[in-house]
Amino acid sequence: MLEVESYRQLADRLVGATITKGWSDAYAAKKLLSPAQWARTVKGLSVTGTDRRGKLMLIETDGVRLAMRFGMTGVLLIDSEAGIEGLFYGPHSFRRDWIRAGMSFGDGRQLLLHDPRRLARVEIDPDLSALGPDALTLSKAEFTQLVTIARGEGPAIKARLLDQSAVAGVGNLLGDEILFRAGVDPRTPTGRLSADQRTALFRSFTQTMRTLQRRGGSHLGDHMPGRIAGGLCPRDAAPMRVDIIGGRTSYWCSLHQK
Repeated sequence: MLEVESYRQLADRLVGATITKGWSDAYAAKKLLSPAQWARTVKGLSVTGTDRRGKLMLIETDGVRLAMRFGMTGVLLIDSEAGIEGLFYGPHSFRRDWIRAGMSFGDGRQLLLHDPRRLARVEIDPDLSALGPDALTLSKAEFTQLVTIARGEGPAIKARLLDQSAVAGVGNLLGDEILFRAGVDPRTPTGRLSADQRTALFRSFTQTMRTLQRRGGSHLGDHMPGRIAGGLCPRDAAPMRVDIIGGRTSYWCSLHQK
């Protein structure tokens, strides 16, 4: 999500430009009727602004709203300039055959969606109703709602953080980083969090967002050196644990995350 915010800031340079051509391959257009739908729709539109909801980047125009999802390895470029230099899961290199979609503008610039793993998507008039509040601006009241479970113990807190309908924008690395800094075991049922854990988690949530946005993304978190087989906690050198939580591979410290 923090990476997507950097892409949005880059795309903001295109405000006022008119799209003269659009293209997409079959992978990026999977949410559309066909790649041709993207090309037909975007041609002639003028960019009036940009926005973001969680991991979804929005391009506002004088016509329909456009959107891009980046998956695990997608990167936005304007001509040769990328929103970030590289991703943890990405190859840190550029290949023209990894361009999945793009747009050309009347002033000669090009916006490119580059993704080796073919998980990035383009969308037209996206439905935002299924997304929760944005993680970057999450309020204390919204956080309280996030960790409040009406019945039972609820899902593991890591799975809850990854639920985009509960809070939009927390990905796997960011979720692990928030819990690492809060000292909370990611397997803890959300409904069983203590008052102290909730306080620590909200503090970690807001501080992590600010710190990693300044650094340039969730792939630059403090826990990253421990995300390897046999890894040790960067904070206290205890063995790191690993398991699948919420459908994603999760790492946490065996000592300070309780």
